[in-house]
Amino acid sequence: MKTESVNDAIGEWAGAAAAADTAASQSDHVLPGAPLFSIMPRRGWVSLNLRELWAYRELLYFLTWRDIKVRYKQTVLGVAWAVLQPVVSMILFTLFFGRLAHMPSDGIPYPIFAYAGLLPWTFVSTAVSGAGDSLVGSAALVTKVYFPRLVIPCAAVCAAMMDFAIASVVLLAMMLWYGVAFHWRMLMLAPLTLAAALLAAAAGMWMSALNVKYRDVRYALPFLIQVWMFATPIIYPASIVPERWRWLLGVNPLSGIIEAFRGALFGRAIHWPDLSLAAAITLTALACSAHAFRRMEREFADIV
Repeated sequence: MKTESVNDAIGEWAGAAAAADTAASQSDHVLPGAPLFSIMPRRGWVSLNLRELWAYRELLYFLTWRDIKVRYKQTVLGVAWAVLQPVVSMILFTLFFGRLAHMPSDGIPYPIFAYAGLLPWTFVSTAVSGAGDSLVGSAALVTKVYFPRLVIPCAAVCAAMMDFAIASVVLLAMMLWYGVAFHWRMLMLAPLTLAAALLAAAAGMWMSALNVKYRDVRYALPFLIQVWMFATPIIYPASIVPERWRWLLGVNPLSGIIEAFRGALFGRAIHWPDLSLAAAITLTALACSAHAFRRMEREFADIV
């Protein structure tokens, strides 16, 4: 009798448990009348989340190193290309603009005058070009792994910084050749290089985001960079621009940066109002570009 009562109790418990499981499974398939959560796109300002960017700093290092290796992989001259581009441009500008056109250079030998402008310009143009194609070139990475997409164009800018450092050796040799003395104003070269990097990052982030959605950017970017070069006092000094058109140079932040770069290099007075305006435009452009990048970031994996 005891055995039968125990079996009956187990059977009743098993039946009750099965009934409870059936009721729970049926309740799981019943949808609520109203949605519990509503996922909506963010409105207004999108946070840059700098803490997340800092957490992925190692990824920035590896992507930068990847861009450097890919750029010079299977090349005969290797990193010498970082020097050849500004040097050859300097030679051509010296022949055509310095010797034939007699372009003024504010009393500075034209070769080193031109190279002092070409060095930061080549860095900015290379960084913007590389950053503009960075997202499309990293489509496999964007569509498979989550990470802050801002890391990709920033890695392209950091990779261009390596070329800038290598090409700066030629500038040092030219300073010794032309007898340019070292002075305290050269301490400004470091913050001016940082300002050029921030400007390149601002333009590169914006172009990379637009290039994902509009592939015309790939073809328009080289033309825009060429126009930007002639709108910047690289082959000519800002002093030859008439006063009534001088404000056009102020709108271009790279003009103030390059003029200050030459002033710090050759011991000339730096025009601080122009440099301050260039810094303000650069920081504003960086904030707006980062905001636009983060707004469009959610669509990258779908359309890249």
